[in-house]
Amino acid sequence: MKSSTLLALPAVVASLAQPSMAQTAPTQTVTGIVTDAADRSPLPGVTVLIKGTTTGTSTGPDGRFSLTLPSGNSTLLLSAIGYETQTVSAAAGAVSVVLKADVKQLSEVVVTGYSEQNRKTLTSAISSVSGDALKDIPAASPDQLLQGKAPGVQVSANSGVPGGGIFIRIRGSNSVNASNDPLYVVDGVFINNTNLIATGLGNQVASNPLADINPQDIESIEILKDANATAIYGSRGANGVVLITTKRGKAGDKTRITFNTYHAWSKAPKQYELVTGPELAQLENERFLNDGGNPAQLPYRPVSAGGRGLPEEQQTYDRLSDVFRTAQTQSYELSAAGGSEKTQFYVGGGYFRQQSIARPTNFDRFSLRVNLDNTVTDRLRIGTSTALTRTHRNVSSNDNNPVGVINSALFPRTNLPVYNPDRSYAKYGSFDNHQALIDNLNNDAVGSRVISNVYGQYQFGKHLTLRSSWSIDFNDMYENNFNNTLILAGQPRGTATSFLSRDITLLNEQTLNYSVDFGENHSLQALVGNTIQKNTFQRTSLAGQQFPSNDLTSIASAATQTGSSARSQAGLLSFFGKATYSFKQRYTADVSVRADASSRFGADNRWGYFPAVGLGWRLGEEEFIRNLNVFQELKLRGSLGKTGNQAGISDFAARGLVQGGANYLDLPGTRPLQLANPALSWESTRQWNVGLDAAVLQNRLLLEFNYYDKYTSGLLLDVPVPRKTGFASVVENYGAVSNKGFEGQVTANWLPRTAAVQWSTTANVARNVNKIEKLAAPITSGSRDIFRLEEGAPLFSFWLYNQTGVNPENGDAQYEDANGDGQLTVADRQLVGNAWPNYFGGLTNSVTYKGLDLGFTLNFEQGAKIMNMNRFFLVHGGTQSNIGYLREQLDRWQQPGDQTDIPRLTTNPASNNYGGVVQNLSDRYLEDGSFLRLRTLSLGYTVPKDVASKARLNSLRVYVQAANLFTLTPYSGLDPEVNSQSGVSNTKNFDWATVPQPRTFQVGVTIGL
Repeated sequence: MKSSTLLALPAVVASLAQPSMAQTAPTQTVTGIVTDAADRSPLPGVTVLIKGTTTGTSTGPDGRFSLTLPSGNSTLLLSAIGYETQTVSAAAGAVSVVLKADVKQLSEVVVTGYSEQNRKTLTSAISSVSGDALKDIPAASPDQLLQGKAPGVQVSANSGVPGGGIFIRIRGSNSVNASNDPLYVVDGVFINNTNLIATGLGNQVASNPLADINPQDIESIEILKDANATAIYGSRGANGVVLITTKRGKAGDKTRITFNTYHAWSKAPKQYELVTGPELAQLENERFLNDGGNPAQLPYRPVSAGGRGLPEEQQTYDRLSDVFRTAQTQSYELSAAGGSEKTQFYVGGGYFRQQSIARPTNFDRFSLRVNLDNTVTDRLRIGTSTALTRTHRNVSSNDNNPVGVINSALFPRTNLPVYNPDRSYAKYGSFDNHQALIDNLNNDAVGSRVISNVYGQYQFGKHLTLRSSWSIDFNDMYENNFNNTLILAGQPRGTATSFLSRDITLLNEQTLNYSVDFGENHSLQALVGNTIQKNTFQRTSLAGQQFPSNDLTSIASAATQTGSSARSQAGLLSFFGKATYSFKQRYTADVSVRADASSRFGADNRWGYFPAVGLGWRLGEEEFIRNLNVFQELKLRGSLGKTGNQAGISDFAARGLVQGGANYLDLPGTRPLQLANPALSWESTRQWNVGLDAAVLQNRLLLEFNYYDKYTSGLLLDVPVPRKTGFASVVENYGAVSNKGFEGQVTANWLPRTAAVQWSTTANVARNVNKIEKLAAPITSGSRDIFRLEEGAPLFSFWLYNQTGVNPENGDAQYEDANGDGQLTVADRQLVGNAWPNYFGGLTNSVTYKGLDLGFTLNFEQGAKIMNMNRFFLVHGGTQSNIGYLREQLDRWQQPGDQTDIPRLTTNPASNNYGGVVQNLSDRYLEDGSFLRLRTLSLGYTVPKDVASKARLNSLRVYVQAANLFTLTPYSGLDPEVNSQSGVSNTKNFDWATVPQPRTFQVGVTIGL
């Protein structure tokens, strides 16, 4: 980020002796001492250069140096790790220089909405993550890299599928039906994060559109969290804003070429544990007897007696080993950056390939980025940020899909062979053969994407700047799927589908920025602007059935062909303004307002207005605080504002719609589809925030704390209407959701900045309390209506029966009769927990010594619940005739006196409530999903410059890294970071045959030329 260079400008306290005859001497010798501004201790190892040259020296153990200056050059440049770079004018004699610590977290320039602001005067809650903290992590998308690195930002992968969906929430979820995803802005381009994969893959989101962005190109990420920071984005800011800044060249830098590559190997850290073939046979015999069967007719008895063979004669077939593999990841990235005073550039190209640990899924990405800035005249500057991406996904069906690859290996009984005697694929019940799917799945999704911004910037005098930009996010996905006759989806003669989906966002923005300092104490920054945005979505689909052979896969070969198309469009017109005033960089006030008009809403409420105000007070600059000699920085912040949300609803949500296709007697017809609501308007989120920033112990300890309160009203809900209208519901503004919580972060620099070893730790923790404040009627969602929304409860609440235990005398399951009517009915289901963690956060640790660097990142969640549907299906007690068992079934009740929570084996629902009304939807399968995960552990070595230069290299770093090395959790499933129903709104932490996060080991090298 360009701000890091600007911030290191001088703040010098120097006492110089300048003899008058020094100017005439051909050379002159200067000596000096460099000390720490905090304690006046000598600073060894400070680099002292003659400005504009590479000639120089460094200070010794006593902080002193001596240097001969050429005639006509009397400027020195002093720099040291952890201190502000300073320039001083020097002549022959003694020089005394005091270096101030560079407290980056409190002094850097932060990218905010449409501007930049010094963090010292910042009144908003903004978290910053540098690109260096994200590099080399083996993840396909940049949002997943934020895990545990930003307070108040909850990030989890829905599954371990490469390029798959990501759950990210900034300060909780605000909406019931509309989107809760943040707004992503990459170099000024509003990113459309709509999933374009149309292939039916259960309820899992098959792709993450942000996987089209190469993480290696990222310079920094800013997360805007409070209303003062996000209100400038108006109707798109309610869920927070993620600003991604990519790398750019710097003026005066010679061209720097960097090659970065790594190779990784991944495995599932944990496997499903199934019963063996003999154990399954024993369970089935026990179930048969418990159902009153004749002991002489046991299903597993000698073949001579008409049975299937004795239990101990059964074989065990391991299907899961066929599915899970050691997957490989490859990444290659070559970039060049540099620039003259007039033109700066960054060009980066990359190839990324990641196999899923579950066959046969893969993800490939080719990426190219060109960032160019050119100073045409002293007043005019133009440039572009353009990224081109090509992705390929071999899409595999898993995650909450009965015919997915994992389910096809997990559910069939372990004593049943994989192949028939003729070596054809054996299939049982409604499940496909897992190996048939691995060998024959042909689901390809090829994406093409262009994210580009072109700008022109004109300087009117010294203080006024006009900037105009034109942006496009062009996202195209082409899917071709063929199901041959060897898998169930291809029966009887083959089926095929093809989808072409296209999502285009066009954006034009103008901003006029005014910045001025009045004397030494006053500064003012103001901007006004407008935005014109247009979104177009279209999809064309084709389907074919009855193919002449498995070798002819195009739909043109099908006997029956059908097709359809759809197109929708939405527009947004916006005007906004913001002003920031600061007095002595001690008292700061922000005020902003945005007005948005959306085509999605009714004519009566098309415009929305989103104001915000922020105040900041640097108490550390007050005399009564400075006299305490405790704080090097102390600042109070407060903000209040309103933002909106329209994402996730139909482009025509407010209109009365008529649908075609209601044909009669081969004649075309129409029918009403949707009621009109001309009063439909935005969801509005009011948020206030108070915060504290502090630095103590001579800037060795940095603290940040925020408390916030969000209240979202006018939810965009499908509200029930009388059936006599001909409709079940209409979209209205009704309902409210609140989020309250705190965020804390502490950064500790454990050792003095002069020490050879540098050690820093950053830890953050957050808590968010979500609550539905107002709702027209309870809403159920998810498989078997497991989730329920009702007033007073949080989103993602589980609605289940409460199993009180197992009767130790007869082995029957016992459930709570919540309403006391003596019967077990749906009325006895209760809210028994939710998927929100009580606390979440992370810890990052970094240690460097000379060329060595060691670092790790932990992230954690505490208190979230997970519905383990794997146990629901595979600890079924014998009720599923074609499904096997998890080993947990072996802990069942067997005889009077047994103490267990797993009922006896029987198919009789009246005995243990496995069937009927309850359908086993009890909280016995609801587990604690708390976890502590070692996200990354890395060890690197940077070869000394003099050694690297012998190989004609500018720099060389080699490293090894492990990801997900361990996870501490009470959860019995494969992974506590899971949501197999991410494609269903208001569901989370639902685990059904989900690909876990892989454990990964990688080696890499970064070469600078």
